[in-house]
Amino acid sequence: MGISVQSYLLDFLVMVILEKPFIQFGMLFFFFSFPSHLLSTVYCSDSKEAKSNNLNVKGSPIQILGLGVGINYGQIANNLPSPSRVAYLLKSLNISRVKLYDADLNVLLAFSHTNVDFIIGLGNEYLPNMTDPIKARNWLQQRVQPHLPQTRITCITMGNEVFKTYDHQLWSNLLPAMQTVYNALVDLGLDKKVTVTSAHSLDILSISFPPSAGSFRQDLGEYLHGILNFHAEVKSPFLINAYPYFAYKDNPNEVPLDYVLFQSNQGTVDPITNLKYDNMLYAQVDAVYSAIKAMGHTDIEVRISETGWPSRGDDDEAGATPENAGLYNGNLLKRIEEKQSTPAKPNVPVDIYVFALFNENLKPGPASEGNYGLYYPNGTPVYNIGVQGYLPGMVYTSPSTKIALSVVSNVLFLVIAYLIFA
Repeated sequence: MGISVQSYLLDFLVMVILEKPFIQFGMLFFFFSFPSHLLSTVYCSDSKEAKSNNLNVKGSPIQILGLGVGINYGQIANNLPSPSRVAYLLKSLNISRVKLYDADLNVLLAFSHTNVDFIIGLGNEYLPNMTDPIKARNWLQQRVQPHLPQTRITCITMGNEVFKTYDHQLWSNLLPAMQTVYNALVDLGLDKKVTVTSAHSLDILSISFPPSAGSFRQDLGEYLHGILNFHAEVKSPFLINAYPYFAYKDNPNEVPLDYVLFQSNQGTVDPITNLKYDNMLYAQVDAVYSAIKAMGHTDIEVRISETGWPSRGDDDEAGATPENAGLYNGNLLKRIEEKQSTPAKPNVPVDIYVFALFNENLKPGPASEGNYGLYYPNGTPVYNIGVQGYLPGMVYTSPSTKIALSVVSNVLFLVIAYLIFA
């Protein structure tokens, strides 16, 4: 059984008895004689046993609090728990950084006063409108400003993987949209609280190995040059969605699995810098740093807006298993706990948002797309990665439950009324 109404009422009635024991004795008798099965089923766990919602650990659990790990909260599904329940889950996991792909009103309201930092998103389809100062300001006034400061919105991502679309008009709109939204934030006095950026896929690179030779695609040069200047000017991070899984899936016979899963391996050495890499993710991050440096910037931080590993995939998607997903994300969390940095940036701990919180059953594409979640929508962990969390249950509204709540609420009303007027 999950949290029960009976436990809350018991605490309250005990307090009442301590104040006026003789008068309220009858109330207490009524409470304990009330059908317990009606009270205890008002709030129940989704699963048969609440403990099935916990990620049990072999040995000591990883304590997420203070690690700074973020989580991507995707919602392309029709079976996800309510945002208020998700807020409880993330609180139990001590995760205080969340990335959305929109500015969902229900989510932002549910996380009000929770001290969770939010990255919210504007989809690619909004970019043309966001080049208009009036429309940008209106959007901020309607979708962002009302939630501040009670919901901690710290960043807005303009589009997602825009350069993967090969829509040249969209490419042209990206920087003006970023600039316009930022200027609107300045006008509203919000630019010190909320920053502006965009998330890019790793295929914006033409060269990713060795990391020191990393460079952007030539066809993107004119667009990325202005975007990097913008980041340097407003001091916002450059975001990348980095998935070593894709490299392994495409070449499972050539890419060592241990290298992409953060397992013990021989690693690889950058022949130019002699820096050794024991995992692909750090090499990818440093390749982006090199590409940015090649365009004249050393003052822009690279952050990982997405990374993860699918627990299931189609027959041609090598490596998509719960075992590999558990190793990737579990080992990744350990490295975040250790505040590790990449070889080329030893003084800058890697900033990471894991993808994703839940499996999403409506994601288009191959089977792997909907199976990156740490949790099933019912709160059961997909695999063990050494963290513990709890998803509270649904509130039942059966007729018997409604009667129970009505009777109990009437009793409490009488008790409170007596205490006030006696």
